[in-house]
Amino acid sequence: MMARRAQSISTKLTMMSVLVSGAALLLACIAFFVYDQVTFRQELVRTLSAQAQIIGSNSVSALLFNDPQAASSTLSALKSSRHLTSAGILKADGHPFARYSRDAGDDIVSVVALRDDQIEGYRFGSTHALLTRKIFSDGRLVGFVYLRSDLREIDDRLWRYASIAGAVLLVSLVFALLVSSRFRKSVSEPIIVLAETARKVSRDKDYSVRVTTSGERDELASLMDSFNEMLRDIQQRDSALQKAHDELERRVSERTHELVSTNQELEAFSYSVSHDLRGPLDALNGFSYLLLKNYASQLDANGKASLQGIRDAAKRMSELIEDLLNLSRVTTSASHHEEIDLSAFARSAIEELRRKSPDRDVEFIAPPRVQAYADARLLQIVIDNLLQNAWKYTSHHERSRIEFGQEIQADQIVYFVKDDGSGFDQRSADRLFRPFHRLHSAAEFPGHGIGLATVHRIVQRHGGRVWAEGAVEKGATFYFTLGSKRNGATPPTT
Repeated sequence: MMARRAQSISTKLTMMSVLVSGAALLLACIAFFVYDQVTFRQELVRTLSAQAQIIGSNSVSALLFNDPQAASSTLSALKSSRHLTSAGILKADGHPFARYSRDAGDDIVSVVALRDDQIEGYRFGSTHALLTRKIFSDGRLVGFVYLRSDLREIDDRLWRYASIAGAVLLVSLVFALLVSSRFRKSVSEPIIVLAETARKVSRDKDYSVRVTTSGERDELASLMDSFNEMLRDIQQRDSALQKAHDELERRVSERTHELVSTNQELEAFSYSVSHDLRGPLDALNGFSYLLLKNYASQLDANGKASLQGIRDAAKRMSELIEDLLNLSRVTTSASHHEEIDLSAFARSAIEELRRKSPDRDVEFIAPPRVQAYADARLLQIVIDNLLQNAWKYTSHHERSRIEFGQEIQADQIVYFVKDDGSGFDQRSADRLFRPFHRLHSAAEFPGHGIGLATVHRIVQRHGGRVWAEGAVEKGATFYFTLGSKRNGATPPTT
């Protein structure tokens, strides 16, 4: 491949040298030929003019005495001019007076018409040149003389020039070829070496190679030095990048190990909460229940109220532990994505809420089918929490309305749960999804502030986002998206 490329660039350099030399010589030959043609025609006109003056002077007496024979004798002297094909003398009125012709068939079609202020005139045809001159005697026009010369000499000169130019051009091109082949190596070989080095660096990613420079200090040497300097900079940066990459991998490995340890500790904590804390709580709840059942008659009203408070606190603690365990599970458990129907999840959650509160008058609206590509178990938790939240915050209204659906916002599918309940101050919306942050007191609406935080983590785990909009006593709307590409901007058919 190197030999083929070397031949290619060498051929280009040789052709460039030969073409430049050939073009320069060709232009020079054309210029000399044009100059010769112009000067030759000018010289021919001067020669014909001089001959016409001589013939005119010698023909004055013949015209005055009407002696055509003497005029013909004067014209016969033109036999010595081999390029003159014909000549003639005309009277002042334009009628022929005497004529000379080398060939019997050669004749003049028309002479050059002269104006009153012209003494002579000429014109060039394709094969002949014609000159006409006035003949005067004592200032009076007595006749005309015309001379006709062929242009074969111009054709002869053209062929001679073409032969000479062709020979010079051929010799010059051969000489340019020999000279260029001698000097092209000094230009082509460094470029070839540079190209091969660049190809090797690109293929092998080996930035330690260098181009060997010649002893000459020209533009190519400067280019090679710059290329070597660039390779040194790339090598240094590549080494630094590799070092940083190794350091990053080490840190990632350490952080991964720390995360694994943290997850193990979290699982151990979850196990402890699930078993070690639930046991005492269950015992506390059980003993307080037995006290109320078996010894209620021995307790006054304050005692019964205290025992009931103990049972309620134990129940709230158990619910809080369950919520914390659920919040932990959604970030550590494995997920499995599939096509699911969120409308079915929503209807199932509403039916369960109606079963627990049959006296509530709640209108629920949802499309027949809302498809999504997500983890079914986790999205069931999201829908349950959002609908429980809407159910709870509409509980102070005699009649309420809850809606689940989807819409398109900024070319993205957005799912929502909307209610007409107590709502919230929009300025506090960023606190809704933080664990244990509540915008209402427990006396108004019971809860631990874990449900929306769980929703936030599940949506984040799916690559989406969740936000809320609302106003006090004007209801609230909770929106969320899912980041999978299969949850595209075109909503599924409902």
